[in-house]
Amino acid sequence: MKVETLQNAENISFFTKLSTMLSPKKPKKPAPLLIPSTDKLEEFKKLIEFFDEDGDGKISPMELQKCMRIMGEELSSEDAEEVVRSLDSDGDGQLCLDEFAELVKAGDEDCEEEKRRNLREAFKVYEMEGEGCITPKSLSRALDRLGKKRSVEECREMIRRYDINGDGVICFDEFEIMLL
Repeated sequence: MKVETLQNAENISFFTKLSTMLSPKKPKKPAPLLIPSTDKLEEFKKLIEFFDEDGDGKISPMELQKCMRIMGEELSSEDAEEVVRSLDSDGDGQLCLDEFAELVKAGDEDCEEEKRRNLREAFKVYEMEGEGCITPKSLSRALDRLGKKRSVEECREMIRRYDINGDGVICFDEFEIMLL
């Protein structure tokens, strides 16, 4: 149900993110390069070292294709070349550390977008129809459907804990903060 969707969004691994981003169904255009944190750079270096078969410190289209195969995804050589070409800012036909970081960053953005969509779906389970917020009554009704019966007063108290603006209901932004 919707709760499973929410849990799945929270458990997306790096490789799933990368595979989602690399899906040939939606080609990516490179975004401006951002400087990742030192910790992230170390993580990216280790990933490059793991997949860099020829030891040149870069990921070729063929290495990217093998990387995807290890993750259980098939990426054609043409698609791998296109992904590398779209991110290859120095024109050497391979992904250096900064370009690889951009690839992973794009995958992270896709996952954040998917996570937000899943949160919206979960929010709809609890919200008062047409109101765009979770009321004590709508929360009680939704919990009842999920087999977790709570009175309206109990739900009012639950809402009070996360009601940042004090209006007695939970808007999507408050719901998102509550679950993150």
